[in-house]
Amino acid sequence: MMTDADQLAAIQAADKVILFDGVCKLCHAWGRFIIRFDKTQKIKLAAVQSDEGLALMAYYQLNQANTQQGRYDTMYYLTQGQVYEKSTAFLAIMATIPYPWRLLCIFKIVPRFIRDWVYDYIACRRYQLFGKYTQCTLPSPDHDNRFLNFNRATLKP
Repeated sequence: MMTDADQLAAIQAADKVILFDGVCKLCHAWGRFIIRFDKTQKIKLAAVQSDEGLALMAYYQLNQANTQQGRYDTMYYLTQGQVYEKSTAFLAIMATIPYPWRLLCIFKIVPRFIRDWVYDYIACRRYQLFGKYTQCTLPSPDHDNRFLNFNRATLKP
């Protein structure tokens, strides 16, 4: 069992973490994309519904679920103590993924309010378009190391 000090240290050491909706099928596919194309395996994934996701959300004071609808509409990317959200998070992540995917960073020239409008449009409709799991899916054993786990000794600095 982790002490509060251990958990705080783990939270503060968490770097290159994508917080995503663990019941969203589009977000699940996004996680599989990251696992496939992040060849350096530096990016960690954390469902916002997981203990790690909830701890990071609370620590960084990020928006919790839309309680009326019980869903998360924003992806966050945490890196080097910075928090990126929505389209800016997507572009920051794509900047770490090898060519040709990195080329998507060209969309930084589009004003953020337009990029975020597109992001929000998809995010609000993703369950209808792509579906939803009834519960947060678990990583397969061969991908387990790609998910943030505060109890795993290898994550300690």
